[in-house]
Amino acid sequence: MAKKIARFCSAIFLLAVAAGCDEQLAAEAGATSGTLLVGNKAEDSLSFIDLASGSEIARQDTGHQPHEIAISPDGRLAAVVSYGRDTIDIFDIAASERIETVSLAPSQRPHGILWLDDGRIIATTEGSDNITIVSPPDGEIQKREISTISTGQKGSHMLVVTPDKSRAFVSNMQSGTVSVLDLLAGKKIADLPAGTEPEGLAITPDGASVWVADRRGDVLRVFDARSLKELAAIETGKFPIRVAFSPDGTTAITSNLGDGALGLYDVATRKATGSIGVSGEAGSQQVTILFSPDGKKLYVAETGPDTIAEVDLAAGEVIRRFEAGDDGDGLGIAPASEAAPDQIR
Repeated sequence: MAKKIARFCSAIFLLAVAAGCDEQLAAEAGATSGTLLVGNKAEDSLSFIDLASGSEIARQDTGHQPHEIAISPDGRLAAVVSYGRDTIDIFDIAASERIETVSLAPSQRPHGILWLDDGRIIATTEGSDNITIVSPPDGEIQKREISTISTGQKGSHMLVVTPDKSRAFVSNMQSGTVSVLDLLAGKKIADLPAGTEPEGLAITPDGASVWVADRRGDVLRVFDARSLKELAAIETGKFPIRVAFSPDGTTAITSNLGDGALGLYDVATRKATGSIGVSGEAGSQQVTILFSPDGKKLYVAETGPDTIAEVDLAAGEVIRRFEAGDDGDGLGIAPASEAAPDQIR
């Protein structure tokens, strides 16, 4: 009997050690915490995915075609466009609930969206050839002021803003240009020729340059954000549809839909440095890419199979995939908070 008890105790000890090792390995692997939000544009819903477990913890209705997402500066709220209409939905992330719908009318078809650190929300309104600026709510009545700046171009789809919030750059897909807008004066400065069909664009964290992906030309163009001079034209993989910068500003990445891969570029030299295969095929319909806050991982929306791939950049490989809704595309990450109750429907 004593030997059986000893063996049992030894087994329990080994299980405890193994559990401890698993926890240590998970910690060493840099398990990401927080909530990943996914706009499911073909079913008008927003998925809330717990990054620690990889599980969808909630799914809520949105307006029509929720293409893009912006997270508030404090990480508590998410703004989700209704590309098929003229509204922006505001969600409380911890509660997984829609708390406000902002009308942009008469401007139509909001797409690219940013939530600035001064509280303003800025979105392209593609159906009206302009961008729309939404003020923070005003006092107890929670009124918001709406203003616009015209691009005068067709297909005003995505935008970025300089760190000092003085300029916005807007990609105009049908016009083949990037509009430069003066946010202080509320007017357009210039339209920059940017290839056949420019869509994705990003600005370096220091605000020095804007990188624009011509998805039809398979070219990444680099512009000086002040002088507006074109600095470089870099060949990419097939159909580069989005651009993102690492938080430290050293690496640019394109989402190459035609290859099902990621293109890597050194920001300092403006040279291609390699690629990472995600699905490896155009059928995955790979679109939006988003860095984790620490820059170690990248989240990649695969709208074909309705999944989000998590890529370890150091290893250069996909380490997990999360299930989302139909045509999950726009992405946002909120910091860890108390888990919301299960509200999937």
